[in-house]
Amino acid sequence: MAEVSLAQATCKFIDECPTPFHLCAETGALLKAAGFTEIAEDGAWRPLLKPGGSYFYTRAGTTLVAFHVGAAFEAGNGINVVGGHTDSPVLKLKPSSKKSAHGYLQLNVETYGGGLWHTWFDRELTLAGSVIVKQADGSFARRLLFVRRPLMRVPSLCIHLRTAEEREKFAPNKETHLAPILACAVSEALNADKPSASSLGGRHAPELLRRLSRTLPATSGDVLDFDLTLCDTQPSATRDYARDWGADEFLSAPRLDNQLTCYLAMLALIDHAKEAPPSQPDVAMIALFDHEEVGSGSAQGACSTVMSDALQRVSSCFAPDERHASVEALSKTARRSFLMAADLAHAVHPNYAEKHEKEHAPKLNSGTVIKSNDNQRYATNDATGFVVRELARLAGLTVQEFMVKNDCPCGSTIGPLISQSTGLRTVDIGAPCLSMHSIRETVGVADVENYLQLMKAFFGRFAELEGKCNFGLEFGAVRLASMSVCQPSVKAPAA
Repeated sequence: MAEVSLAQATCKFIDECPTPFHLCAETGALLKAAGFTEIAEDGAWRPLLKPGGSYFYTRAGTTLVAFHVGAAFEAGNGINVVGGHTDSPVLKLKPSSKKSAHGYLQLNVETYGGGLWHTWFDRELTLAGSVIVKQADGSFARRLLFVRRPLMRVPSLCIHLRTAEEREKFAPNKETHLAPILACAVSEALNADKPSASSLGGRHAPELLRRLSRTLPATSGDVLDFDLTLCDTQPSATRDYARDWGADEFLSAPRLDNQLTCYLAMLALIDHAKEAPPSQPDVAMIALFDHEEVGSGSAQGACSTVMSDALQRVSSCFAPDERHASVEALSKTARRSFLMAADLAHAVHPNYAEKHEKEHAPKLNSGTVIKSNDNQRYATNDATGFVVRELARLAGLTVQEFMVKNDCPCGSTIGPLISQSTGLRTVDIGAPCLSMHSIRETVGVADVENYLQLMKAFFGRFAELEGKCNFGLEFGAVRLASMSVCQPSVKAPAA
């Protein structure tokens, strides 16, 4: 059997992960298979964590943290984190999704995040997410659902019924124009005699509940609630996977922002856990947060306690029992730790090149991007940017630079949010991407490998590199040097 390429494996992972729930479940399964131990946030960690051990846990089913403790780790040593996010701009079912109009059975949906919503039209869509079900013994459980067949479609309005202005500018109303068609109302009426869920029938169409229960499988009456997302049924595309396009140079898929980062960060951590030498003094960690696309303000987002809790709990497990020892160890750990906020970056679009400043126009298949913004939309500074450039040089990798033009708005990431709440040194990086926030996005195949190797270099070589860096300022020397440069020279008076 031919060896599966990294690009092909990435496509397979993304196609199996239509929602953050599925991503965390799939990542957890792969980590377990690689020898990582699952731990619980509400359990005691101190008896479990050991030098050389590998662990992971989830919060709310949509945020995941995994880490490998270096065999030589001690309390107060650094924790080096690759941070990403599990969510993407999508359409989600509203709490009351039942909707009908003019003989069609439709679904009420809400826009989640800042999507390019016109790309959701005329595509075969399905549903995936989390479902709360009642079990035979009367208990309640959360189950993952992924309907692996087309269920619905958001049709475009034909060109003949549009005004000239509407033809020039396609601007759908998010409330009225994005509701997908599930079935004809006639079909629903013909099935009206079939049993439906008593607790949800008033809020959701019985036809929808029947389709969900057949997929689980469960009876309609056992489906009590859900968090469901619409997703594209078209599989990812790259060389020898689903279909080819380009000259074997591109990978197109849904949710590349930011499932690509999540997958590669996991691979880098697994490889590091296998290869780390006995002298490894730090902790390698990945932290994959939910709700980045809507501001990160949730119990499992980057603005929550997830990052600070992870730092504190790992550090304190190795601290002495003396009073204040764990607090002192955490303070030292935070100052010695480093965060790579890894998200995708804006590649230059050949048809809209004017949107990029020419010296900061990343290209596909030309290397990972360092993202900078002096207004702190990105957290990169001179020292943290240097670390990435030097790690890339040591690993024989290429990097590119991105800074938004002065006359253009700038996005942001989890980087500044975590940096301001924890004090971690932070750099913003990402693989260059086209069509960001479309239902399908595109990256370069070579950049996928480059991105992975940079993360591996970070986990394996950061401690060594940091030992060579002395970025503290000797203020007295700086002041004297400044005075010698800035003050005019004064000649001695003549005798």
